[in-house]
Amino acid sequence: MIGIKLNSRIFAIMSAEKIISEWKKGQFKPIYWLEGEESYFIDQVVSYAEKKILSEAEASFNLSVFYGRDADWASVVNACMRYPMFAERQVVLLKEAQHMRDIEKLESYIDNPSKTTVFVVSYKEKKVDGRSKLAKTLKTKGELLSTKKMYESQLPEWTNQMIQHHGLTISPKGLSLLVDHIGNDLSRIENEIEKLAVNLGARKGITEDDIEKYIGVSKEFNVFELQDAIGKKDQAKAIRIINYFEANPKAAPIQMVLPAIYNFFSKVLMIHGMQGSDEKTIATAIGIHPFFAKDYFAAAKRYNYAGVEKILLLLHHYNLRTVGVNDGGSSEAGLMKELVVKIMQ
Repeated sequence: MIGIKLNSRIFAIMSAEKIISEWKKGQFKPIYWLEGEESYFIDQVVSYAEKKILSEAEASFNLSVFYGRDADWASVVNACMRYPMFAERQVVLLKEAQHMRDIEKLESYIDNPSKTTVFVVSYKEKKVDGRSKLAKTLKTKGELLSTKKMYESQLPEWTNQMIQHHGLTISPKGLSLLVDHIGNDLSRIENEIEKLAVNLGARKGITEDDIEKYIGVSKEFNVFELQDAIGKKDQAKAIRIINYFEANPKAAPIQMVLPAIYNFFSKVLMIHGMQGSDEKTIATAIGIHPFFAKDYFAAAKRYNYAGVEKILLLLHHYNLRTVGVNDGGSSEAGLMKELVVKIMQ
């Protein structure tokens, strides 16, 4: 696991890293409550607790794992109250706690926990009601890890740092291919990077060919290339890419394509709104990688401010059509071709 600081926001991975770092030093607290939208960080902590805190011999007597759908609060508390056998401490894990009935009844134990138990609760996709007695007790008696989904704009930097952590490098275009293809799925990004690391062998540089070969992303027909074609008003190339998507539905579903194009034109709109500053200042301010900055500024020259505003409205309209609003069942490819033609008009 690596700690990553992105811009002004420190992600939950920093807190997850802090927890694990303390565990490695033999520093344990009785309660760890892991909650929120980003399961990647929660899974990192739970996995370490399950596999690393206790030795294999200790775990056979002192590791208890419960699942929220099946467990009742009394059984969990009873397990936490037991004394460890042949070890300094025991570990009790409550996974999928968001599905547990009467979970608020754990509050009495959390208020007065056993000092020889490390109780780790995985409460994914939700957060405890901050007004509840349980939440107030957790804040004073437990270690609380609250996670949020990473912003789309910060995925490239996070991914690049993960790649560097594996001792690898990647080109800006290759990084864009990887992130655009996978999206906001941190666990899958990590898995794909590990797959690349294994397949590269002694080689350290990830190429676009590697991404095509080992991850299955065409270096010619992908969301990035479609965005580039639209930015350059290259309608023929855009239609060729859409035809490829139509023949390979898993390559780039429309739910992946539309947000990428919307993000592109949102930044083009920002460029129009910051006229008067130099290009480097603008690129830094709106988070454009220097390698791609020229593409955004070129698009800003081809599409004026009013035109970009209309494009953003078009994208919103077509996004609604993909879920059946004011649409009688058009195909994804049909919608994309229609949208591209209207954007370039």
